[in-house]
Amino acid sequence: MSPLTPLLFFIIIFFFFFCKFASSSSSVSITIFPKKLSRSGDSVRVQWSGVDSPSRLDWLGIYAPPNSSSDNFIGYIFLSSFPDWKSGSGSVSIPLVNLRSKYEFRIFRWTENEIDPSRKDHDHNPLPGTKHLLARSDELAFEYRGPDQIHLAFTDRNDEMRVMFVTSDGKKSFVRYGVTEDRMDARALTEVRTYEREDMCDSPANDSVGWRDPGFIHDGVMTNLTKGKRYYYKVGSDGGGWSTTHSFVSKHGDSDETIAFLFGDMGASTPYSTFLRTQEESKSTIKWILRDVESIGDKPAFISHIGDISYARGYSWLWDTFFTQIEPIASKVPYHVCIGNHEYNWPLQPWRPPWAQAIYGTDGGGECGVPYSLKFHMPGNSSEPTGTRAPPTQNLFYSFDLGSVHFVYISTETNFLPGSHQYTFIKQDLKSVDRKKTPFVVVQGHRPMYTTSDEFRDAPLRKIMLEHLEPLFVNNNVTLALWGHVHRYERFCPLNNFTCGSKGTVHIVIGMAGQDWQSIWEPRVDHPKDPVFPQPMRSLYRGGEFGYTRMVATKEKLTLSYVGNHDGEVHDMVEILASGEVLSGGGSPNSGVMETRLSWYVRLASVLVLGAFIGYVLGFVSHAKRAARKRWIPVKSDET
Repeated sequence: MSPLTPLLFFIIIFFFFFCKFASSSSSVSITIFPKKLSRSGDSVRVQWSGVDSPSRLDWLGIYAPPNSSSDNFIGYIFLSSFPDWKSGSGSVSIPLVNLRSKYEFRIFRWTENEIDPSRKDHDHNPLPGTKHLLARSDELAFEYRGPDQIHLAFTDRNDEMRVMFVTSDGKKSFVRYGVTEDRMDARALTEVRTYEREDMCDSPANDSVGWRDPGFIHDGVMTNLTKGKRYYYKVGSDGGGWSTTHSFVSKHGDSDETIAFLFGDMGASTPYSTFLRTQEESKSTIKWILRDVESIGDKPAFISHIGDISYARGYSWLWDTFFTQIEPIASKVPYHVCIGNHEYNWPLQPWRPPWAQAIYGTDGGGECGVPYSLKFHMPGNSSEPTGTRAPPTQNLFYSFDLGSVHFVYISTETNFLPGSHQYTFIKQDLKSVDRKKTPFVVVQGHRPMYTTSDEFRDAPLRKIMLEHLEPLFVNNNVTLALWGHVHRYERFCPLNNFTCGSKGTVHIVIGMAGQDWQSIWEPRVDHPKDPVFPQPMRSLYRGGEFGYTRMVATKEKLTLSYVGNHDGEVHDMVEILASGEVLSGGGSPNSGVMETRLSWYVRLASVLVLGAFIGYVLGFVSHAKRAARKRWIPVKSDET
């Protein structure tokens, strides 16, 4: 045998398999329709065919910009998630957010033996492999290049309203506004800012996998507004294009009524899988709040989102997804926020005392508060340096009045101990409240001071908060303290040092707006591994359903209702008088330990009383019948 024979045989085999794979690859096609989308949220139809011998792990990758390397996708969809995947053909409609760049779609072959266990997504599932590219689509563009992601906020003045939005070029832009849609004659110039990849503090925010150009953030203020009046506005410029017309109702300084929609930990939802698990339930929260906003008519209101805002955690396109998702409500009513761990925490953050080493970790995905600080602009001027080239962290603590309520926002992620700027602010702000003007005071922060969930890692933080912040709350008669972080709803009695009483603050955890990771409730101390979770007396209602809270207050009474996402109905409610007296609190399951124990006694007593009454009536009727049989009863006729 010639020595060249084995080599020749190997070359033939290699050439055969190469041609087979190449012909398979070249036969795969992707088409998209349309090739240009009008606005964020519009859908593209992606169709593919010719996938030979499909694998259940073949996948469609979504890329923006188109020159991204194969590993730097923004999302993916497995072809096997469609009914006819084994045919090698299929299609999907995908709503997309305008990321100020073009999109491209790619199909990859991926098999079981190529799974890399070291590359996992947030759910610990292996991320898809990119070794075998089968096809690429044409590029997809957005026709609309004007303003996006419009959201409102209060300023420090009652006759103003702030509006923020994003453009791709940062050119001079304006806000046009007026009291009628056809006469928006007033005009305000916007300030412009942005941030760069080098401003991020850690991975993935400063890596190519997570970083995308954030565009330019515009910030304009509408001034000299008449109180309690509906205004119409649009943003943009003649050269860059104008947004559609939106409207809002200005603050009414003389009104006693307060309407607010409050929640924490909402996030956003994507129509594809990505490196992180996104929050599908956030869409229902937006849907029901939009219903409520549209139902109140020409009354001022606002939204309060107390930490863990977008859950982007270093993947910047999730911020774009979040702002696109909230625009239907945030363009109608002010959208207020406070900072959470997933906007801020990173290993080198400036304030990280010894007791907080296990608390302040990597939850911010390397963002170190930069997108949060620049994409929102809350009242006040609170800020803390980052210790890096990144701009200072802002929107940490502030307050404002609306109707009969004084709202205070605090940061549980930065220094709140005595001697800090924040502690001084909280102390002075609570002391200076005019209770004749605003008889109710509501404090909001991210990590809760009270919870009966099994959040053991935060125990040192809660101990410090109870030591230093709770005395300020109790001594200044804070009505309500609202918290997020725990992705459940829980309402407590008026508390002071774990004790229910007439002098105390009602604490409510409202972190149930979208994030679906749920911690369990605290187990029994002597049986920590048994799934029995007793409800302490101080915890009056616990619920695991997604939703939000709705607040309505007058000078006499504040009512807070817990609205569930599965039906849009009220599941729990508490009413508090201006005097601090808690009038009522009621709900469905677990509507309170006190209610549960007392109600059984009441029901039992009611049954006994009702039984005695029925027995008495039946006895009386029976006696009357027996007496009637002993005497004649004349028959009535026309003659009598």
